Amino acid sequence: MYVGTQLGGDQFAKVGDRYLRQLAQLGVRHVCIDPVGDPWQWDRDILMRHAEHVSKFGLVLDMVQLPLPSSGIERRHQSPGIVLGKPGERDREIDGICRIIEALAEAGIGAAKYNFNVLGIPRTPSETGRGGAVLSTFRSEQATDSDTLTIAGEVSAEEFWGRIEYFLERVVPVATANKVRLACHPHDPMTPPGYRGFETRVLSSVEGLMRFVQTAESPYHGLNFCQGTVAEGMESPREEIAEVIRWFGSRKKIFNVHFRNIKGGRYSFTEEFPDNGDMDMPAAFKVYHEVGYDGMIMPDHVPHIDADNSMETAFAFCFGYIIALFQANGWDPYGP
Repeated sequence: MYVGTQLGGDQFAKVGDRYLRQLAQLGVRHVCIDPVGDPWQWDRDILMRHAEHVSKFGLVLDMVQLPLPSSGIERRHQSPGIVLGKPGERDREIDGICRIIEALAEAGIGAAKYNFNVLGIPRTPSETGRGGAVLSTFRSEQATDSDTLTIAGEVSAEEFWGRIEYFLERVVPVATANKVRLACHPHDPMTPPGYRGFETRVLSSVEGLMRFVQTAESPYHGLNFCQGTVAEGMESPREEIAEVIRWFGSRKKIFNVHFRNIKGGRYSFTEEFPDNGDMDMPAAFKVYHEVGYDGMIMPDHVPHIDADNSMETAFAFCFGYIIALFQANGWDPYGP
């Protein structure tokens, strides 16, 4: 395993090559950075040119994000037919996803991450933390939209599982044939039953994620394991997280790690810097190594701090923290 990071195509368009140089300067070699432009247009040549451009800065393109975003259905969503289960429309979108997977294989890019998301990432008003840092927060008792349905209407758990299974049964065989790992992000966060018409967010619980990775079983079907999101569904993240990492990691179902900490747990938490939450991050880090995890360990959802560029500065802190954990254990943080 090794330090890594991620950047969407829209973000990359804003920061450009300057940020690629910055990553190399900070010791981050492995990345998930999307090409600028419409992902539905990605083909072998676009992806190869992008990977070659990234490599000019000493970086390695490990994966990209499929057009299945974390954003909610009410925002710009690239695959509404898939997540809403619309006949015809979802089949066209699934065909497009399969074409991208084939193009990734042709371009020599071995992994892609994605979300299967309708609600987006619900949050309540931000709170302040260490030194006045602004923390992304969810307090279910403060949610003002709990009874507001999305365009999806009311959705039972099994209805949503049906949409997931329909997708996996068609896409996982293509990923397997092309040897491209598909890493799905959990639902962030777990919300109370019935929130916005959803009986439950089926990929927000450990049990749901276990069912997910055992559906359409393949060594190329697994998780973008967001430690912070998984912890958001727990009663006691500090005590529970290690065994969950072991369960998924020992089965080789972790393809990427969002190394994020929180304070709190189910239905009530703040997102924190890795050194300042409830979970023992050095201990969790050792568990990923123990189970033989072989991918990127990356920051995610950093607090907003007072800096000319808050995200870049906060991410730089997290890169340093992660690299220090590698070196404190005598392990190489930089990867192949």
